[in-house]
Amino acid sequence: MTRVLVTGATGLLGKHAVNALLAGGLEVHGVARTKPLDFSKDVTWHECDLLHTEQHERLVAKIQATHLLHLAWVTEHGQFWNASENKDWKIASKNLIKAFQKNGGKRVVMAGSCAEYDWNNLGDGICQEEKTPLKPHTLYGQAKLETYQWLTEFAVKTDLSQAWGRVFLVFGNGEFEKRLVPSIAKALHAGVEAKCSSGTQVRDFMDAENAGQAFAALLMSDVQGAVNVATGTPRTIGDVARTLGEISGRPELIKLGAFSDRKDDPPVLVADVARLENEVGFIQTSDFRLTLKHAYDQICEGE
Repeated sequence: MTRVLVTGATGLLGKHAVNALLAGGLEVHGVARTKPLDFSKDVTWHECDLLHTEQHERLVAKIQATHLLHLAWVTEHGQFWNASENKDWKIASKNLIKAFQKNGGKRVVMAGSCAEYDWNNLGDGICQEEKTPLKPHTLYGQAKLETYQWLTEFAVKTDLSQAWGRVFLVFGNGEFEKRLVPSIAKALHAGVEAKCSSGTQVRDFMDAENAGQAFAALLMSDVQGAVNVATGTPRTIGDVARTLGEISGRPELIKLGAFSDRKDDPPVLVADVARLENEVGFIQTSDFRLTLKHAYDQICEGE
């Protein structure tokens, strides 16, 4: 039987990936520093600090998983881009994957980032896994790319099956409150101005549930290498903000241009999703407005 070990299992993407894997009838083991109390009883939970090599070595030896979905990483909003912990997670991830392979693991899928691409050299802004230059401009992106390059070489040497999901902009209940969607949603719900940049930047927004499902599909496929995890649909930040304004019934509170645009922001950052759709076979069918409304309702619940 396929036995899956999921790190970051209670996170923004992890909880949805776990649900998708359970729906597929797989045996799922989740890792958390503290065992969650409000999660599916069908998951076998393990308490472990993945930054401690001895702990995760004992863990993988105990579980003997066939598949590893590694989503855990430093994610604190506003801090993770250049946090020193990125180096710690790079080392820990390599050690975890080595231990997984040593204990009979067959396939590993890890979460990468669109920050691995060269944001100063994107051409038309449509990122293709094998064509768009890779040159991260943050410590986070560098650590992710270096881990991907190491994993590619390690997999060849050990005959380990591997894939790397490059995540673009994900939104949903549970993301840090200062990120775009929750910050606007909370302001609108409170009846105060939702201040934004110009909103002209074009991005690729995907709701967390679909992103988690995409990772589950990628894990259970035999696709190798980097795969963009996104929708492939360009939307401006302004479009997202205005839609949230309409959903809230308070569109007049959206204040585009209240903040200056960041000089290092690329004008267009969108994924080519041909590999995800044609090779993995994952095609997002959810209506964007409905998923954004669902996120709004969840974020504002109890406010």
